[in-house]
Amino acid sequence: MTETALNEHTEPPDPGHRHVSSLLSGTICAVAGQSQRQMRDWAADHPALYSGKAFDPALFSTLALAAAFSGPGLDADALRMANRMCLWCFGLDWLIDYVASSRAEVEGLVRGCAAVVDGAPAGPAGSVAEDELARFLTDIRAELAAEPAFPRLRDVWRDEFQRMLDAMALEWDWKAARKAGESGPSFEEYLANADNLGFSVVFVSHWITSGGGGDVSAVLAASRAVQRVIRLLNDLGTYERDLRWGDLNGLLLDATRADVRTRIENLTEEARALLQDAAASAPRLANYMERQMDFCTGFYGVTDFWGSL
Repeated sequence: MTETALNEHTEPPDPGHRHVSSLLSGTICAVAGQSQRQMRDWAADHPALYSGKAFDPALFSTLALAAAFSGPGLDADALRMANRMCLWCFGLDWLIDYVASSRAEVEGLVRGCAAVVDGAPAGPAGSVAEDELARFLTDIRAELAAEPAFPRLRDVWRDEFQRMLDAMALEWDWKAARKAGESGPSFEEYLANADNLGFSVVFVSHWITSGGGGDVSAVLAASRAVQRVIRLLNDLGTYERDLRWGDLNGLLLDATRADVRTRIENLTEEARALLQDAAASAPRLANYMERQMDFCTGFYGVTDFWGSL
């Protein structure tokens, strides 16, 4: 992409704030670097799960940058759970979207993950990678359960987790139907299944480790609204890759690129209104979500997280 094209996704610099912005950007990138090293260590602890070429160095780097730029002022430890849960979701997505070859395998993954979320110990699964996924989730749940805010938000986390699992399974069904020559979902049905993105469950995990404050209904409504925006931003940025990988994408349904852009604009306006509501009781959380949404607007205008197959 040309320099001119890149500049379409960035605001002109403010000369009066150049020094401050550079200092902050340097700090954010340093935190992202620390987070990236953490993520690579977590991946190394689960080699069968994260051994694919798609989990290249840039994936860890860009995921770490997304969290660091969303939470300026937070150090790597404060962003640890957001990054940990995000990496785990990428592992789950990989196993369901690209490894599972049958509905029975998908159901086994969903059932096993749901059991761990409910507190059951990770049992033997169908492959080494699935065992590692369950073990990783067991560790994540143990960390969350030790947080003071976990009792207050446990049911919220559990619900968002199940919504993600069900949404990923439903998308697998849609992809299988399209491969069999059957009709897939409408664009509206696809958008309603935005939980398959995993943003909201990652955010709720971060919320728990951030103290769990704020009006639950308002913060959760904002999280789901931001998730819908990022779902479509992702589709704009990953269209070519989705064609190569055989993935489902809103642009492959009954919507044009112009339709999707218009919908993003409308959903972004809705999300910002809900973020204002959330900010009344949880300003830092609302700011984190809004910055993540804005980060994705710029990021998906250039590339996406996955490496090559």
